[in-house]
Amino acid sequence: MKRTPTAEEREREAKKLRLLEELEDTWLPYLTPKDDEFYQQWQLKYPKLILREAASVPELLHKEVQQAFLTLHEHGCLFRDLVRIQGKDLLTPVSRILIGNPGCTYKYLNTRLFTVPWPVKGSDAKYNEAEIAAACQTFLKLNSYLQVETIQALEELAAKEKANIDAVPVCIGPDFPRVGMGSSFDGHDEIDMKNRAAYNVTLLNFMDPQKMPYLKEEPYFGMGKMAVSWHHDENLVDRSAVAVYSYSCEGPEEESEDDPQLEGRDPDIWHVGFKISWDIETPGLAIPLHQGDCYFMLDDLNATHQHCVLAGLPPRFSSTHRVAECSTGTLEYISQRCQVALQNVRDEADNGEISLKSLESVVLKQGEEIHNEVEFEWLRQFWFQGSRHKKCTDWWYQPMSQLEEMWRKMEWLTSAVLREVRKEGVPMEQKNEMLTSILAAITTRQNLRREWHARCQSRIARTLPADQKPECRPYWEKGDPSMPLPFDLTEIVSELRAEYQSAINTMLPGGITCFKFASQICCSSERFDFVCSGCRSLFLDKRLWEASLKGWEGGVVREVVSASTVYCSEEVSVMHAKGGEPLT
Repeated sequence: MKRTPTAEEREREAKKLRLLEELEDTWLPYLTPKDDEFYQQWQLKYPKLILREAASVPELLHKEVQQAFLTLHEHGCLFRDLVRIQGKDLLTPVSRILIGNPGCTYKYLNTRLFTVPWPVKGSDAKYNEAEIAAACQTFLKLNSYLQVETIQALEELAAKEKANIDAVPVCIGPDFPRVGMGSSFDGHDEIDMKNRAAYNVTLLNFMDPQKMPYLKEEPYFGMGKMAVSWHHDENLVDRSAVAVYSYSCEGPEEESEDDPQLEGRDPDIWHVGFKISWDIETPGLAIPLHQGDCYFMLDDLNATHQHCVLAGLPPRFSSTHRVAECSTGTLEYISQRCQVALQNVRDEADNGEISLKSLESVVLKQGEEIHNEVEFEWLRQFWFQGSRHKKCTDWWYQPMSQLEEMWRKMEWLTSAVLREVRKEGVPMEQKNEMLTSILAAITTRQNLRREWHARCQSRIARTLPADQKPECRPYWEKGDPSMPLPFDLTEIVSELRAEYQSAINTMLPGGITCFKFASQICCSSERFDFVCSGCRSLFLDKRLWEASLKGWEGGVVREVVSASTVYCSEEVSVMHAKGGEPLT
């Protein structure tokens, strides 16, 4: 099933196309250290980007970190991710592993990564090899070092801004005098800076360009081959910093500055590119990255600017330390959510059958939404990545088993709700409320199950090694006695829609023959499940699914976002959820 791009994705793609149209066949200007105005432009337009040269980092830390990279690579712990971009599955050219606080996750490109826990105090992680344990310890040590460096950089940036000094030290060598916060900063500033540098995960990356001959060309500046395209880092705490340690395994150490034939950046050297988002006036930067260099994106730089990684010749590792936004991304969070859903269980029979404490619509709706959340944001995300998590540790397997057991109880909860809906003699208004509470969530569940099942069977998924092949889990065959409901919910969704239509037609005044959820009308797909033929034609003619947020130009509908039902008689009207006046 083809996924409909989100409004944010459509807007981003439209901006990209407009920018490329403006450029036509010309390149935007960009600067490298060979250009006279490079550092001036950096200070003026990119003051929140800080580079720490390798010589300013302790030599022992370099040796430990670089050995840790090689250890994890030799043990096969880094994997290319099968990500979802605009409805298509793509295999990333970069191999990755997430290390961080136990129970944390990080989501990017519709893919949830699960941390290999680093050995923080109280962690019970058991690693498959002592060398893997040592590597995780090393990246925790690097994390602590980069936290201190980030806070120092934030203090220096704040001190310069407070003193109204334009020249911020953007490139710091080993002999650079460090500037403290001084007495002009209060405790709140210090706490805020520590929070913005409280890195809870690091995403390790590896790529060997010689094994990736199909890398994309940078499209705006002509910077050459990209290992990672232009982007903002996703799912981070607002205004939090990102710190990156870069390690190129071998190859040229200096740029070919004396080569008169070389224009722009040296393609043999890895670079990080920066540009102001959707700005065609300000030159971009291509900053060379040598073995052991670190760079820091401070404050709102990640939001206002985009960056890319430009491939060089040698293989390269990086450790990218982040303050992941984990309010809905920890094991503790999803476990608590599951407990909330299961609070509606009154009794449980030996065969698994459940009776409900409450039939209130808000309780039923919340239960079904949590059911979807644990299934599609956690269980299917985890098993889609195959058994690769076992390479380092089995830490996640027991929690996933517990989540799956709670999810199984939610299947019985849904079955109990359906039993109540199907009961004879239920007042029509009560039945309508129950149906309204559950239908959208169950429809979403059916659509997402179909999508995830198809992804697991896709051609690209079948090419992966055995330990990385996606597993469609949970999955069960029709008639499985251990499950109260089928995996395929098509028939149940059709039954509920028919029940809902019957309930609406009974409750609404005469002459009304057509209705539809406003949320479905607002989506950008051409779905007209319960719309009569006349309205279907009208919607198609007026292209309502494209114009729904703005209304029809010269038409009747002015707003659909706050409505729950659209129905028609002679005109199309939009009514409030509780039967108010038409929004015309």
